[in-house]
Amino acid sequence: MAALSRELGIDLGTFNTQIAEGNQILVQEPTIVAIVINEMKLVEYGTTALGMLGRVPETIEVVRPLRHGVIAEYELTEKFLNILVRKVTGPTLFFRPKMLTTVPYGVTSVEKRAVQEAGLGAGAREVILIPQPLAAAIGMDLPINTPTGNMVISLGAGTTQAAVISMTGIVSAEASQTAGLKIDEAIISYVRKKYGIIVAPPTAEALKIRIGAALPAEEELTMEIQGQDQVTGLPKPVTLSTNEIVEAMQPPLEEIAATAKRVLEKTQPELISDIIDRGVALCGGTALMKGLDKYLTIALGIPAYVVDNPVTCTVEGAARGFSILDLILRTQQGFSA
Repeated sequence: MAALSRELGIDLGTFNTQIAEGNQILVQEPTIVAIVINEMKLVEYGTTALGMLGRVPETIEVVRPLRHGVIAEYELTEKFLNILVRKVTGPTLFFRPKMLTTVPYGVTSVEKRAVQEAGLGAGAREVILIPQPLAAAIGMDLPINTPTGNMVISLGAGTTQAAVISMTGIVSAEASQTAGLKIDEAIISYVRKKYGIIVAPPTAEALKIRIGAALPAEEELTMEIQGQDQVTGLPKPVTLSTNEIVEAMQPPLEEIAATAKRVLEKTQPELISDIIDRGVALCGGTALMKGLDKYLTIALGIPAYVVDNPVTCTVEGAARGFSILDLILRTQQGFSA
């Protein structure tokens, strides 16, 4: 019977949702759905719905059901999660799976309950919650079950979370809503103010990924984009450079660094010494930004590095968490309650 009851690790993110079992990632989909507005009927989800963004008639709306890592649209989240779970388990759900689901550090009891209820509504027989930084640390294979300091900065789309972990528990941590999407917003604002052009979020994200960097680049890249002139409303091209994107991103990057500094300031000196020796582990999609590890190394005065599996370590850690579940629950002091 135990073999028939599946144990799924789930990373329910603002931008992407992943499901893993054991050492295998089974599902990766953008956290987005398309609905018929009048009926609240879900017609598409994931990659297909993402491709519909900005390209649908008034009768259809494309929605991100999570904002800043927490559920904003409960019914849509439940439907979306139900579809993904059934892709893994099959349509019948005869043996209901057990879920270990990540949530951002510092979420309220109401927000935790919403995640648990969505999981149960999607077919789980039990939903256990784990803070995202702890799941990420497990997925990175950090020695978190020892009395030594390990620092993780999880840089997602909706939240940035910095945490110091020791003895399988979070010693000090902070979360900020300044993350990948805020960086995109900063680029949009910069282009509008400097060139009088309105660009869509996907264009800002493309600029960030293709030519963006956290620090000024020796080899400067350029990219031509199409925007909308905010005076005439007509299409207008503009070419942007790497160093312009660097300039645009500085305010949110400074806030990300400030979040990490606040965590270090309230961490015991003994653990700080360990972190200096081990370095600060960076994960999440935003961690892939060119030069961000060097930027944070300079800002924090501690070596920062991007882990080998930055995009998948959190869901991998959630799946592996079942093997040390008793230890996790003991150190979380009712976190899942």
